[in-house]
Amino acid sequence: MRIDIISAVPQLLESPLKHSIVGNAQDEDLVEIHTHDLRDYTEDKHNKVDDYPYGGGAGMVLTPQPIFSCIEHLQSQRNYDEIIFTAPNGTPFKQEDANKLSTDKNLIFLCGHYKGVDQRVIDSLITKTYSIGDYVLSGGELPALVMVDSIVRVLPGVLGDSESALTDSFQNEKLLEGPVYTRPAEFKGIEVPEVLRSGDHQKVKEWRHQQSLERTKEVRPDIYKKFRNEQ
Repeated sequence: MRIDIISAVPQLLESPLKHSIVGNAQDEDLVEIHTHDLRDYTEDKHNKVDDYPYGGGAGMVLTPQPIFSCIEHLQSQRNYDEIIFTAPNGTPFKQEDANKLSTDKNLIFLCGHYKGVDQRVIDSLITKTYSIGDYVLSGGELPALVMVDSIVRVLPGVLGDSESALTDSFQNEKLLEGPVYTRPAEFKGIEVPEVLRSGDHQKVKEWRHQQSLERTKEVRPDIYKKFRNEQ
């Protein structure tokens, strides 16, 4: 898989992409990630990539020219399955989206910034717009990193334990993951639940399912209600 990320502030992307699971995946040639600075594609003599919005109002808007130039340059080299824009007014990004996108070959992420991006970019180039939550950030770089991480970690071979990604929250039954424990069996007087030390795999499975139900009901009643309605 190849992922290209376009940003007006690409420096925000550098460190997270070089470390941990995403960094390791690149080192092992399981994914190829490239960042692109919009300022490298602007034709403005002052190197600007933004301007005031038509009709007035606060904030600045990313101009279309450098975005079109960058994406058209990338498209001249390969075909892209999706061109994704990160914005608070997008569709909520979910695990099922990460799973689906992980099966694609080439993806582009365009990071929103300032007040937004010229609508002509959205209408002409963007195939999907995603949001990671009902709040506003300073730019789309953090959402892009969140989405890239969630996509990369489910690629075959990325996680050492092939079952790990499949048992995360929102996978399988779409419930939140319950509590997990590791050694020692007792710490500061608090013991690991006996069922997890029993060796009875069926009882462990049942316990984990019940814990997932309880946690989901408490923390995300909306997801719990949907789960119950689908049963």
